[in-house]
Amino acid sequence: MTEPGHGAATQSRVSGTVRIVGSGLLGASIGHALRAKGVDVVLADASPAQLRLAIDYGAGRAASADDRPALIVVAVPPDVTADVIEAELSRFPDAVVTDVASVKLEPYRTLRDRGVDLTRYIGSHPLAGRERGGAISARADLFIGRPWVVCRDEQTRAADLSLVEALALDVGAMPLEMTPEEHDRSVALTSHVPQVVASLLAARLADAEEGALRLAGPGVRDTTRIAASAPELWVQILGANAAPVVDILDALAEDLRHVSAALREPDAPGSRRTMADAIRHGNEGVERLPGKHGQNRRFEQLVVMVDDTAGQLGRLFGELGELEVNVEDLRLEHSPGAQFGLAEISVAPAALRGAIEGLEARGWRIAGSTND
Repeated sequence: MTEPGHGAATQSRVSGTVRIVGSGLLGASIGHALRAKGVDVVLADASPAQLRLAIDYGAGRAASADDRPALIVVAVPPDVTADVIEAELSRFPDAVVTDVASVKLEPYRTLRDRGVDLTRYIGSHPLAGRERGGAISARADLFIGRPWVVCRDEQTRAADLSLVEALALDVGAMPLEMTPEEHDRSVALTSHVPQVVASLLAARLADAEEGALRLAGPGVRDTTRIAASAPELWVQILGANAAPVVDILDALAEDLRHVSAALREPDAPGSRRTMADAIRHGNEGVERLPGKHGQNRRFEQLVVMVDDTAGQLGRLFGELGELEVNVEDLRLEHSPGAQFGLAEISVAPAALRGAIEGLEARGWRIAGSTND
């Protein structure tokens, strides 16, 4: 982790001390990213052990009585976010306060209903994370290239908004303005419902026969990856954003009922069209997802067999570089019982043939491609 005064850190847009309340994955990662730019970062946490761990890893320093933060970042669980925001606004009357909770409307409404002056509060949410939490998993590069939603209202002052946007830019994120309502509807579709669906699908694996699990490939692994998330946190997130999540789940349940009905009588008139439409609409949805650098761009894939020995993956990337093939995405899968893995590499369509021919000429085994 780069520390202030080490390496070629660029100048921070944020001036003054930044106080981070909550030293878990997001809070500590923000601390690491800001310290790499020379920002004075103060950490606070209800858990002394978590706080000491984050400080030991270099995410910031312990708070002192004479701290006068310019910006406070609240990075605590959703069920206490509003309480901590209110306390920080009261304790530091000259500071701008933001939070990084994954739900924006519920804490805003709670604070407003309490009569709290929200002039200096700006809700925000970085769309970044890892499957593992805590200060030990924090990374300074966690937010690079990721959207960071900023929720302003009619009371927000321009200078305060600039400070929160400067925070996002300093950690490498892309600020994006939304209302709390827009944000919560959006994350219900792109984050919260996918979590529920992945968890429900993964739950079907709990009682599956061992023979079935040995057949698990990229399809089931990709669709259940996020099912490893912490239940305690997701109970809070889903409860705080229940209404838009329910709307999408109800619509999804209706779609599933249509497909189930078609599969009960697959030879009935219209059944195959129902199934085909379901898959086709999924194609259309995937095509709308932003690709690398935020572009709606389709890539081609080739699958390379990689021996399970040290240095092979590095050699593969080195030789792709020599072939002037840019790797747009990478997915690795180990073959059960075999001494090799499969590297699925995404490349620009124009580079696919050259990548295949060049790798084969260098002795690599190509297990498949989208040209097959």
